[in-house]
Parts: sequence; structure tokens; C-alpha cells
Amino acid sequence: MFAMLPAVLLLQSADAQASQPPTPPSPPPPACQTDAHGGFDFWVGEWDVFPAGSDQKVADSRIERMFSGCAVREHWMPLRGGEGGSTSLVNHRTGRWEQTWIGSDGVRVDFTGGVVEGKMVLSGYWDNVGGPGTDALVRMTYTANEDGSVRQFGEASVDHGASWQTSFDFLYRRKASTREEDSE
Repeated sequence: MFAMLPAVLLLQSADAQASQPPTPPSPPPPACQTDAHGGFDFWVGEWDVFPAGSDQKVADSRIERMFSGCAVREHWMPLRGGEGGSTSLVNHRTGRWEQTWIGSDGVRVDFTGGVVEGKMVLSGYWDNVGGPGTDALVRMTYTANEDGSVRQFGEASVDHGASWQTSFDFLYRRKASTREEDSE
């Protein structure tokens, strides 16, 4: 009888372990909470958009982080003309930022780039941007200003980057209601 005791104790111990739920593994760290993924955080918010140097508002823009911080979405709402939007993300294979712009005219433009000297710089080819048959390489530089505004400076090149012309220059100013909420 004493010889069977160790076997019985082992079976009881195994039954007790089987009846306890397994300890769940620790959750992995958030995939998109890296410094690289924060490269566009300065642009997140609700904005009134003006041509640089002007007080004549041309658009509203809503920029938000989505999908646990893995993407940044823009909703561009001009006061005149068609709206559009973009989705930006860090490509997990290359580590580079990618942005896809889609306008209400059905045009899609793909940009790539990243943070350069504290500014987000994205470039891509835009079909017919200068009119039918006039494609251009477009470079956009987003700069966080000390006053909390963001400058989006666009340049276009029809000679593959040998020379550049200014195509747009916008200043994003936080909406008044957003500024008040941020100070609370």
C-alpha cells in the first residue's frame, strides 16, 4: 500500500495542475508605440488651414492617430473644391514613412519618406498635377512651429528632382476649441 502512495500523490498533483487555468502570457508591447511611429504626432489635431502669410482660411483639416497608433489619417476639407484624405504609416519592413493621398477626383498619390532634421519629408509622383500629361515629383515638408502651428510646404519637379517649384505653402493653426481643451 505504501508503494502506491507516491503514484497516487503524483496523480492528485497532476489533476490539481490541470484544473487551474494556465497563466496567460504577458501581452506584447504595443507594436506602434515607437519613436519612429511618433514622427507625425505634431500634426495630429483639428486645424484651420491658411496659405502661408495670409489670414484667408482655405480649409479645415482633421488629423488623427488610428489603429493603436499604427496610422495617421488626415481628412482634408477645403472651403472650395473637392475634399480628400491621406493615411500615413511606418512601413514595418523598411522603417520608412508611407502616405497614400486620395482626392475626391479619384486621384491616388503614394508618397514615401521620413523625419529629416526634425521635419517630416515625403515625396511621390503625382500624375497630371500640372495639367493633362504633366506629371511631377512632389515633395512635401511638414514643420512643427514654435507657436504650435504646422507648415506644410509643397514643391514640384517636372525634371525628376533636378529643379523645384513651390506648389503650395499652408499653415495649419489649431482650432480655437482644440486650444482651449488642451489648456484644461
